[in-house]
Amino acid sequence: MPGVLPEGEPVPRDGSLPATARRAVGARGFGVYVHVPFCASRCGYCDFNTYTASELGGGASRETYADSVLAELALAARVLGDSPPPRVDTVFVGGGTPTLLPADDLARILDGIDRVWGLAADAEVTTEANPESVSPESLKTLRAAGYTRISLGMQSAAPGVLAVLDRRHSAGRATAAALEARDAGFEHVNLDLIYGTPGETADDFAASLAQVVDAGVDHVSAYALIVEDGTRLAARMRRGELPYPSDDVAADRYLAAEAALGAAGFSWYEVSNWARSAAAACRHNLLYWTGADWWGLGPGAHSHVGGVRWWNVKHPSAYAARLAEGASPALARERLSPEEQHMEDVMLRVRLASGLPLDVLDEPGRAGAERARDAGLLDAGAYARGLVVLTLRGRLLADAVVRDLLP
Repeated sequence: MPGVLPEGEPVPRDGSLPATARRAVGARGFGVYVHVPFCASRCGYCDFNTYTASELGGGASRETYADSVLAELALAARVLGDSPPPRVDTVFVGGGTPTLLPADDLARILDGIDRVWGLAADAEVTTEANPESVSPESLKTLRAAGYTRISLGMQSAAPGVLAVLDRRHSAGRATAAALEARDAGFEHVNLDLIYGTPGETADDFAASLAQVVDAGVDHVSAYALIVEDGTRLAARMRRGELPYPSDDVAADRYLAAEAALGAAGFSWYEVSNWARSAAAACRHNLLYWTGADWWGLGPGAHSHVGGVRWWNVKHPSAYAARLAEGASPALARERLSPEEQHMEDVMLRVRLASGLPLDVLDEPGRAGAERARDAGLLDAGAYARGLVVLTLRGRLLADAVVRDLLP
């Protein structure tokens, strides 16, 4: 979760939601996000809400963390109690490094979600993991507990790039962990890549892509390096120790990813995500991108139910203390206006290969779509069918396209 939380209106102590929000829950699908804020060390580029052991302070620990999450889950059940119980379509455990928790604790959290709301028969259950934080034994325990998908933070196959990013795992560990996950029975395995790191060469990135393909995974995420204020990487760049990322290099890397992954049988379904089949796409992220509902458990976690969005206090100690008092850990919330919901719908769905229906746009937005089509940024065939779908060049300029659709 991001390191800086927005402002918003106060949340009732019991976390109660407007009746209109409760009535609408799950209409477009319902998921659960679990934030695990622990890391063995802090990566130089990361500004997520994470804590190493030395940063954690008193009042919270890994040992009691699962109990705190289950306490918030019990509160969530009370908040949505009078509503039709939502079926949980997806669960995503992110971080931080979720697999720093014992596999049995991750199993206990998933069992708690199932007991409170019920997992759909075909529920997708994902955990993120650092490659060095899993073993064949822990992976087998997670799979037996009901986890169906794992997302491993590979970032690069080049030792020098891993060093700049302050990653601890060896260059080959991510692909080895992916094979171990397959052997443990995981249905879907993702590897995350970061491109455009200072010092990364075209050959470095090509080697990373080759390793990903050879690992036999069915999903790949690839993101351009973003330098966030307050991170160690940003400080190094300000001091002149490292150059800032280049937009031109990032574009070249993206084109290389599309070429290599396309040749290996992957298709893009979101600007930064490729899958070998429709079944391999991350359904939890699709839930976010298509405006569904989710409850976010954990410090700093965001939730969205029926047009109301809220976010929890950031620090694990404050989070645990509020729950121990029987209070909601929510810090603040906002009610999205129809205009805000429309804006977010356009921003997110334009990034999907499935596209955005033209009739969702107002007249200025449709005029912007026509200009984008004429500029080669939108697929002309899809446009003729009433859909806004980015071309490859359009994916490189996705933010500009969105701005033209929301004048």
